[in-house]
Amino acid sequence: MYGRKGYQLVKDFASGEKGQLKPFNSKLFDETIEECRQNQRLIQSLMRKMEQEGLDVQNNRNADYYGALVHHLSLIRNKRCLMAYVHNRADIVRDLGWRVGLELLELPPEIQEKLTTLEKEYFKNHSAAIKSYMGKAGIDLNVDMVPPKDPYIKVRVVGDIDEGIVMSDKTTNFARHSMHFLKRTDAEPYIARGQMEELTG
Repeated sequence: MYGRKGYQLVKDFASGEKGQLKPFNSKLFDETIEECRQNQRLIQSLMRKMEQEGLDVQNNRNADYYGALVHHLSLIRNKRCLMAYVHNRADIVRDLGWRVGLELLELPPEIQEKLTTLEKEYFKNHSAAIKSYMGKAGIDLNVDMVPPKDPYIKVRVVGDIDEGIVMSDKTTNFARHSMHFLKRTDAEPYIARGQMEELTG
């Protein structure tokens, strides 16, 4: 009551690592919605009581009036916390498209399992809109904005990658800890997913 559940929901989101998703807290989310319903019922009950007593709230404000006001403010606070929770998760989901890739299947399983069905649908729709724009504009927005000095980079494989990957100019097998000299555009998706690291120097 009095906005506590909404506060706990936002606190739960803030306790995670910045830019990283935690599993959707559906239990606390539903409890916050139920607290909103309780506030709404209490507001309606107090408003009916004031109407039955014929209270003129413009000139005479009693305990029922202030009670309804407190429940109204609690309801608004909880709604804002619910919206903040969903909005901040949506920001991270959108950001995944730029950091990891625009295909849902490109997302690592440990990230996919943290997304709700609606968040997965949102990711697909957002990615489809970006791909449609890139197709019409004829540009790839996923590459670096600053032109690289060399189109090829040296990378080390740090994660499991399927065998027989077809790059733009050759077919390559990526054994873990092996090093390769690849086109930057071929390597970037794997670097973003944490399966490769760029070697500098």
